[in-house]
Amino acid sequence: ACAALTERGEGFEIETSFGAIMLPDDAADASQALQIADERLYAQKYSHRGESDRTMAALLEALSAGEPELQDQVAGVGALAGDVGRMLGLRRDELEELDRAAQLHDLGKLAVPDEILSKPGPLDEREWAFVRQHTIVGERILRASPALRSVATVVRASHEDWDGTGYPDGIAGEEIPLASRIIRVCNAFVAMTSRRPYREPMELEEALNELMRCAGTDFDPTVVRVLVAHVRDEHEAERAA
Repeated sequence: ACAALTERGEGFEIETSFGAIMLPDDAADASQALQIADERLYAQKYSHRGESDRTMAALLEALSAGEPELQDQVAGVGALAGDVGRMLGLRRDELEELDRAAQLHDLGKLAVPDEILSKPGPLDEREWAFVRQHTIVGERILRASPALRSVATVVRASHEDWDGTGYPDGIAGEEIPLASRIIRVCNAFVAMTSRRPYREPMELEEALNELMRCAGTDFDPTVVRVLVAHVRDEHEAERAA
């Protein structure tokens, strides 16, 4: 249908954008279905113009300026989330949305004071209150950009836990968008295997064992199973090479 409605000629070019969802997987009712389809329409429309890429680049640059080590972390989360998403059978448009959300899931940390982000010891309750707001801040920033509005809901839910004890909304299980569940697991793995101001990085198997230990509480067990298998396969391939 898009190809039939696309035309190019001397001095002009007409393109078509669309927003599609799968029912009942992506939405519970007609109102939610129309909202998601509209968000995906605008995401595709602005991606044709390159606006989403420019907006993303600007946001990531602002984020890395405040916390330089985040640049490598978000890239690692994005790459790993894409691999897991493909193994779970996500469509191309879903993978594109997952990639944008994975890179921008910590965008709201722009509003968290530097002394909290870089604190070498445990956070107190007041400091945790700041941290727990960062997904809401990220969602608000993304909703202000038509090019990235479609990933706002995924970013908001990227720190929810499978058992409902996460933040900011305390939703559980499959109420959490699949992309958010994938990001949650990939972000935890990358964080555990990265150096932090308050600890050394975990060994690979130690981090994988921790993911499996928390499957069913913090993490979606299916996503954990897929990620663990993928990481071990990649590690074995590297050792064999």
